[in-house]
Amino acid sequence: MEVNTQSVNFVADGKLIDFVKRRMDKLDLFYDKVISSDVYLKVENTSAKENKIVEIKLLVPRDKFMVKKQCKSFEEAVDSACSSLERQLVKKKEKLRTKA
Repeated sequence: MEVNTQSVNFVADGKLIDFVKRRMDKLDLFYDKVISSDVYLKVENTSAKENKIVEIKLLVPRDKFMVKKQCKSFEEAVDSACSSLERQLVKKKEKLRTKA
């Protein structure tokens, strides 16, 4: 799967980008027809501790999924977003099985 990572308003270090790539690659276990994904890492300029935002657009044949999570750290937000995507992919796979 192709993972495009973009950081908005800051420069992401290599460790964070590697973490995102590894976590996104795990989605292939749930649905093997994933085409590509766009991951946007944003920092919101507020005094709140939960100012890290992760948006993930996942492209699969004839469909796309969009998840947005806001947490204290990017790792936590990516993990939460990927868990949400896993549930959606499993649901899509189940739907395809029942049609076949």
